Amino acid sequence: MDSVSSSEPPPHPPSHPLAHIVGTIVAVMTLILPLAAIAHFSSVPPPTPPSGAYPFSSPRP
Repeated sequence: MDSVSSSEPPPHPPSHPLAHIVGTIVAVMTLILPLAAIAHFSSVPPPTPPSGAYPFSSPRP
């Protein structure tokens, strides 16, 4: 009874070069897009409400 055991790992197929490029693009976009969105939306000042928006803020006569 022979035991089938080998010290070599099974051969892996070579990875496709396009997979490395796509993975790099996804990684870079994952790092840059959130920072760009935060920078874009944090530079916009919040809108100021019109002066008549709060009817109870003016003193009553």
